[in-house]
Amino acid sequence: MIGKLKGLVDSIQKDHLILDVNGVGYVVFASSRTLAMASIGEAMSLLIDTHVREDHIHLFGFSGVEEQRWFRLLTSVQGVGARVGMAILSTCSADQLTMAIAAQDKAPIQQTDGVGPKLATRIVTELKDKVGSMATDKETVVAFTKSQKADAQQSADQDAVSALINLGYGRTEAFTAVMSAKRRDEKADVSSLIRLALQELAA
Repeated sequence: MIGKLKGLVDSIQKDHLILDVNGVGYVVFASSRTLAMASIGEAMSLLIDTHVREDHIHLFGFSGVEEQRWFRLLTSVQGVGARVGMAILSTCSADQLTMAIAAQDKAPIQQTDGVGPKLATRIVTELKDKVGSMATDKETVVAFTKSQKADAQQSADQDAVSALINLGYGRTEAFTAVMSAKRRDEKADVSSLIRLALQELAA
């Protein structure tokens, strides 16, 4: 089982690169974000997930542990294969995925080729309880978690998010702004949350 490869980038294609490791060229599939970091002739180190099937062996490469963890989490959802998981990582950054799932907003994920409404809904639903462990913005996720523990406050949060959506903001954008507002005032009512969230959005 290959866990990591380090070598020179031989060539770069749309969804993969060839990494020359001591004269052996490995075809490594990667997200567009990882591929954008590669330069032909330059050294590159990639974490590797090896997928073995009867008819092929595919290597999937990641620039860091966070991207690899997200790939494994995404592919744990029924209907999300390795190629689709990699495509999602090309469409959404780790932070975007975290906030979209926390906000239960399927729209950003649905922008990925091959991901329809049903699959996007399944992803945000099945991963909503796991998003906290993946978050880089711990304060925002803590605010989100606290909001689920008090029905009255949860209702205020949802009303504030809905109000921002009605003003034309995207669901994830609105959710992020409201959670940021909660960090400033955990006991804020709906009108205060909206005011503070609008300040966040304006900034």
